[in-house]
Amino acid sequence: MAYLWFKSFHILGFVAWFAGLFYLPRLFIYHIEAEERQEPVKTALKQEYSRIEKLLYKLIMMPAMIFTIAMAIGIISTQPDILKQDWLHVKLFLVFLLICFHFYCGRFIRQLETDTYSINSLQMRRINEIPTILLALVVLLAIFKNSLPTTVTALGTAIAIFIFAVVIQLYARKRRLQNQGELSISLDEKANIA
Repeated sequence: MAYLWFKSFHILGFVAWFAGLFYLPRLFIYHIEAEERQEPVKTALKQEYSRIEKLLYKLIMMPAMIFTIAMAIGIISTQPDILKQDWLHVKLFLVFLLICFHFYCGRFIRQLETDTYSINSLQMRRINEIPTILLALVVLLAIFKNSLPTTVTALGTAIAIFIFAVVIQLYARKRRLQNQGELSISLDEKANIA
């Protein structure tokens, strides 16, 4: 019975953690793009994004990550033989990558706060897809365990990454054309005023 409780709370924990892992990089994109705005809007947006990013990271993501890990330890303590299964080793490696991504986000919050970041919004859009891909792989491993069809999984992951890349490029192109259109309208309006 303890196993089911730990497993239930583990799922609740990683749902909360992934909510943050999905949303925080999206906030980073908005924060980076706020740099393109005019003052005083730029400063107000950057301050608000910084505030929200810190709250999300400290009050939701960090406790959810710790809770998820604690419940995973609980699961393993009730069934220690699970550590002998190969699929769990792969899953733990993917979780390690997620933890690294989590702390990367914490470091990036500090870089945004001090304006020492060197990533543009397009690069952050790409980085934003990392937790999605890792979540898919972790879930597939947890469901299929050692019977996961690795060829199909690898192919599906490659296709998903390709689709993400194409969508991101198309969106970036749309934004670039939209910004050029706004710039030409603005120049036309200034010419008409003069």
